[in-house]
Amino acid sequence: MAATTASVKPFSPEETQRILHYLQQPAVFLNMTCGWPVLHWSAEHLSGCLGDKPVRFRLGRKEETNAPLFETQCSYVEAKLAQFLSWTRGQAGADVGPFCDYPYSEYWAYADYKYIAMLFQDQPSMFEDVKWSEFGFEGRNGRESTLWIGTKGANTPCHLDSYGCNLVLQVQGQKRWHLFPPDDTSKLFPTRIPYEESSVFSQVDVLHPDLRRFPAFQGARAHTVTLQPGQVLYVPKHWWHYVESVDPITVSVNSWIELEGDDVARVSEAVTKAVVCALKSTPSDDNTDKWLNPTEEGVASHNENMLYVNLAVRACAQTQTSACHSKLTKHPKDTHSVKQDSSGQVRSNDDSVESAPVSSPFGPYLIPVNCQQEDQVDTREITRKESASGVGLHRGKHEHSPGLTHYRPRDCGDVNTEESEDCRESRQPIITTNDLLDCLVHPDIIARVTELLLKRHRQSHRTTTSLQL
Repeated sequence: MAATTASVKPFSPEETQRILHYLQQPAVFLNMTCGWPVLHWSAEHLSGCLGDKPVRFRLGRKEETNAPLFETQCSYVEAKLAQFLSWTRGQAGADVGPFCDYPYSEYWAYADYKYIAMLFQDQPSMFEDVKWSEFGFEGRNGRESTLWIGTKGANTPCHLDSYGCNLVLQVQGQKRWHLFPPDDTSKLFPTRIPYEESSVFSQVDVLHPDLRRFPAFQGARAHTVTLQPGQVLYVPKHWWHYVESVDPITVSVNSWIELEGDDVARVSEAVTKAVVCALKSTPSDDNTDKWLNPTEEGVASHNENMLYVNLAVRACAQTQTSACHSKLTKHPKDTHSVKQDSSGQVRSNDDSVESAPVSSPFGPYLIPVNCQQEDQVDTREITRKESASGVGLHRGKHEHSPGLTHYRPRDCGDVNTEESEDCRESRQPIITTNDLLDCLVHPDIIARVTELLLKRHRQSHRTTTSLQL
């Protein structure tokens, strides 16, 4: 009887769809993954499944700074999971492969963004271990999911995803999520350097912010939750998030869910890519940084980028026209993985979910991740008490506002006499290419450019159509 009771999920797939449609903040689902085979995907289990197959790991130093550690600043190795596990255990004489150059006491390691479809392409039966269909996404499983394996301290820089929403299942260990609402974008001072399609990074180290450079970050509203094994976190569209592993080994699986309006964000991303590549590919004295994220395959030509812009605009215009005429919306089973090729907008006309509104979905099995002044409350306590109160969070104490790049004056000695004009000139802030890009491809600017491009396309299309008639 107990086993039967445990197998009953608190929400049906249809109920979960309605809840996700109306959720406007992050929330944690409890007891929704009971019986999912993926819960057995510990690092040890995965090591046995992958055998000698190499996995790429990102390594970063265990040190506190006042700046984000972007992926362009990390080291990378390819190693077997067995070597990774031996490295974490500190076994004398064990085969740790390329990890031998990175002392475990000084580095963390992260196998991030590993597409399960590619990792287990020769073991497709493993796709069925992940059952997103129970969240109302019919047919969605591990094939449309991503695997993350890390050590304590491994982290993802604070960013927002341009496309879709996110469902994250914690499998092994605990991960702490620091989330900020889209309205805090101005306080998180976005940047597209390093450039990665669909990721807008924050210039702030949200755990150790430089408040002299980013004083506005003090007003950012942090929503913090520690995710436990078996729990699923829902991250709504355009919510900023910094993620860190807090246990010796962590494993998680996520899936990006495409939303209506992603076609608009594709246009925005195409415009952003064209501008960033055009400016950063141009030789100049300050264009010497590593600006392309390792996840990108290379720099496309301007012709290719402009072709991408035109295709995105046409596809978006066609989608909007079709929606206007037919007022049809996607069924949940038609959603796709979107990390590399979509963007996130609010679903608006899904009759299948609007027919049964959800007034108050929160309770013992759906915990809101609220922004509060109180100390953080662990979701383990929520689970034990089956409390309907929200996951406790601590309010963010920081905000960021980037300044222009400053160059130190040279050969301007400490003298009491009036400064020379050259010396005064050298103390002035210098606008760099990256400073310019932070303005040109700011999300607010790109949104306006996207709007103008789509309007221009519609007007041109109407003119062409009238001339043909």
